[in-house]
Amino acid sequence: MTEVWTAEQMREAEQSTIQGGRTSGAELMENAGRAVVNAIFGTWPGLATEPGTAVVLCGPGNNGGDGFVIARLLRDRGWQVDLHLLGDPAKLPPDARTNHALWSERNPVMPWEQRPVQNPDLCIDALFGTGLTRPLDDTIRLHTALNASDGRHQPKRVAVDIPSGLCSDSGRDMGAIPADLTITFHRAKLGHYLAEGPSYCGKLVIADIGL
Repeated sequence: MTEVWTAEQMREAEQSTIQGGRTSGAELMENAGRAVVNAIFGTWPGLATEPGTAVVLCGPGNNGGDGFVIARLLRDRGWQVDLHLLGDPAKLPPDARTNHALWSERNPVMPWEQRPVQNPDLCIDALFGTGLTRPLDDTIRLHTALNASDGRHQPKRVAVDIPSGLCSDSGRDMGAIPADLTITFHRAKLGHYLAEGPSYCGKLVIADIGL
């Protein structure tokens, strides 16, 4: 039997673990990013044989921080990575801001509106995760990378924690971005299984990040 949590239960577990001194937010973020990369190569082993191209879309919260870790780990494996940040980097939460700085030391952060590399192998949605409770704006949903297809090449779409625009507690579609693979952390969320959730999540992987 799969234990399924609400977004609030997940937040409480993270806070309890961090406040208890058993781990840090930075360590959880690093573990989350590594779990996503491992799940990608576990799902599509062919992608692990030689470096490809990826577009990583980072949001203004800790889900975006996970995205910076994923981008860095892919770049360390020789991948070409275009990273786009939605929002002001100065307003990122502390751990996400740290990973933004680690990425920025050697790599550019592209403006949200800038067109990414054509025909990427991966498009990674690290925008909003489980915290979004409002409909996803069309300026986000219509980003070039999320609609990149020339009829022959379709990027593999990966959601970090839950597809952005999918309510994590109800599975309600709020303009959700569909994924081929969703990697969630510690426990599955209600929205992965309820209502429209299954049709947007694709394959679901539940990853241990040290909680």
